[in-house]
Amino acid sequence: MKYDTIIFDADETLFDFKKSERDALKNTMLEFNIEYDENYHLKVYKDVNRAIWKELEDGLITQKKLKIERFKRLSDRLNSGFDEVLFAKSYMRHLSLASFLYHDSMGLVESLYKNYKLSIITNGLTEVQDTRIRKSIIAKYFDDIVISEEVQVSKPDPRIFEHALNNIKHTNKSTVLIVGDSLTSDIQGGINSGIDTCWFNPNKIVNETSIKPTYEISNLMELKAILKK
Repeated sequence: MKYDTIIFDADETLFDFKKSERDALKNTMLEFNIEYDENYHLKVYKDVNRAIWKELEDGLITQKKLKIERFKRLSDRLNSGFDEVLFAKSYMRHLSLASFLYHDSMGLVESLYKNYKLSIITNGLTEVQDTRIRKSIIAKYFDDIVISEEVQVSKPDPRIFEHALNNIKHTNKSTVLIVGDSLTSDIQGGINSGIDTCWFNPNKIVNETSIKPTYEISNLMELKAILKK
């Protein structure tokens, strides 16, 4: 068995973050008495949010600033004038309560946890991910769950991978596999850390970047075939 330790990304790999995001934004908008149009508001929010999380990956912004800044930018884009601090608190409260697994996530993890060390590394905010991920029904199968805000370093920085492996007292990187949906965060992070990588690509997007994963799957259950090799 080549691998004995598997590090999973959380959102958009095991957890349906898009569904959580939709629910949280809708409920927050309604709480602020904004007439919600999902086609418009969700698109604008995603544009703002995607850009600011990329800034975090690139080290251009801290997670502490990100929490509020993304909603300041959203308010500016929408010309809504809402208080970004209060909006951020409301959104994160709604998001922390929105935990949805993908269909195959539970079955996959249940089939692996007895034979592999399992860990999660998530680029996220503690007050959101602690409830959504650490207190989810799937959490009991993991040896450790690392949230980037808590350790003050985010994927693709190799230090967060070192932290995760130290937590589970694992030193042999050649037996570790990282599984995630983001080329720039999960896969680049694995490469930076000298760890084999598995890109979860359910939409079969053509990879036109210079980031080359060790493996690629479009269905979570395909991971089991890789592990048997």
